[in-house]
Amino acid sequence: MPDTLLVIEDERLLGTELCDEFDSSGWDSVLAADLAAAERLLFERNLEPLVVLSDMNLPDGNAMDLLEKVRARGLSGEWIFLTAYGGVPESVRALKLGAFDFLEKPCDQGRLQIVVAGAARSARAQRRLRDEERMRGNRYSPAAFVGHSRAAQEVREMLTRLIRVPFSALLITGETGTGKGLTARILHHAGPRASGPLVEINCAALPRELMEAELFGHEAGAFTGAKGRRRGLIEQANGGTLFLDELGDLELELQAKLLKAIEDRRVRRVGAEREIEVDVQVIAATNQNLEARVANGGFRADLYHRLAVFRLIVPPLRKRREDVEELVPQFINEFNARSGQRVETVPPAVWRRLGGYDWPGNVRELRNVVERCVLLADGPVFPERWLHLGSRSSTGNVASPAAHDDGDLICLPLDGSVTLDEMECKILTETLLRNSDNVSLTARVLGTTREKLRYRVQKYGLKTSD
Repeated sequence: MPDTLLVIEDERLLGTELCDEFDSSGWDSVLAADLAAAERLLFERNLEPLVVLSDMNLPDGNAMDLLEKVRARGLSGEWIFLTAYGGVPESVRALKLGAFDFLEKPCDQGRLQIVVAGAARSARAQRRLRDEERMRGNRYSPAAFVGHSRAAQEVREMLTRLIRVPFSALLITGETGTGKGLTARILHHAGPRASGPLVEINCAALPRELMEAELFGHEAGAFTGAKGRRRGLIEQANGGTLFLDELGDLELELQAKLLKAIEDRRVRRVGAEREIEVDVQVIAATNQNLEARVANGGFRADLYHRLAVFRLIVPPLRKRREDVEELVPQFINEFNARSGQRVETVPPAVWRRLGGYDWPGNVRELRNVVERCVLLADGPVFPERWLHLGSRSSTGNVASPAAHDDGDLICLPLDGSVTLDEMECKILTETLLRNSDNVSLTARVLGTTREKLRYRVQKYGLKTSD
């Protein structure tokens, strides 16, 4: 289907010649003799031209006034203006309104063809970006938080409220694997900043000495190894959203600098002399009890209160166990599509086991279980043999991660019943116990440094002799 070119020209002969010329080049040209006719085409008949080629001065007004109305309504398409009385003020206004080009009559037909082709390429690129944004918006709407339980409905209701307001900061809390990352993406892609960037960083994944440079950026020569200038993640998120996952693991010194950046809307790169103004929406997530961390001095109270003006609590899966019925088919369809499998039926025995499990790893654990079973299925029936749900059921208390030690060995189950954090915590706890809670000796045994070990000891709240 050919792209549409709208020609706005009051000289009938010239307008007809332009339409014929571009029709022969593969365009679907539409002619409007004045602004009123163009408005009817654009606003009433919902014409969506890829490019608009318009005379500047028309019998019923200036075409730039129409462009201003078009931009106000959010309509797409590139505009090219033609005029016999072009001046600097008019060309400046046209470019400020987002016009692609401003040409004086008479314009060589070859040059006009080149300019229109360039405008078409630009308009197609913009259209693709808008389509991608629309698809992301559909994918990450509040409905993406699946579940019919009351807890899930409350989360969706809160998300629906939050995407309508221009909040500057928000705190998401919940256990590991509950879907905090999903809610952050919903808030960005369905909110007013969807056209801006979403920059994510895991505060627990980077060493302390690199975190400041990652957040704030650095100048060349600011420290050993800084060979060039680097824009920080806060700066990269300008106009969009900065998602800080595992915020509770951020060092106190960096917490103070982050608070200043949020309050002042300005950042200073490491080694820089001046500050840079930024407009960033901050979404933070944590699985820790920050109120308790504030009480014992492990987290800054001022940063907590700045972020917790809006607070979203994502419930664990065991408190909305009925949502498993909706989540499992969704995950089955996802992994069927990825792997080419055709799992369609879930036996009653599988549903009983899935519904009676406490899901300590929450939705992430459920997704991993479904992935394993779909990939290992031999037919259309969901296999029970690959569930490996362990002994955590809703009929009793959640037991500690199963571990068996034998001399210098620590054995942990790899059936999905123990999360990675639980494994690491169990290894540290057992090794500290075997070394009389001595940090230095434990660090040597584990082949790490005292600083890195102390960081993890503090992360899991473990006791040490020093």
